[in-house]
Amino acid sequence: INEKIYNLKVEENETAQSFIKMLPQEYNMNELNGNEKYVYLDNILPTNPYNPEYIEAGDIMLYGNNCLVVFYKSFNTSYSYTKIGHIENIDELGDKNVLIKFEKLE
Repeated sequence: INEKIYNLKVEENETAQSFIKMLPQEYNMNELNGNEKYVYLDNILPTNPYNPEYIEAGDIMLYGNNCLVVFYKSFNTSYSYTKIGHIENIDELGDKNVLIKFEKLE
């Protein structure tokens, strides 16, 4: 994210595995609500949405079947998502769009 490397702990679900198969990918992610970055994917991913009630900073979720969301602040939510993974120790990402590159390390 912005040329800083983070490790992503990937969930063991069909959505996460489908996302991993798409890598490497680079997205210019848009700012929303002062707590998340999002981008609409070209691909539709399988879903298993649930309401986590609480989003933790670093959560990577799929909203609907093609909206990838990276949360950088923690908060309560009433929305449903499918969890893809979690980034430990994510930094504050500010109020601007950011370039995020996802790649699988062997």
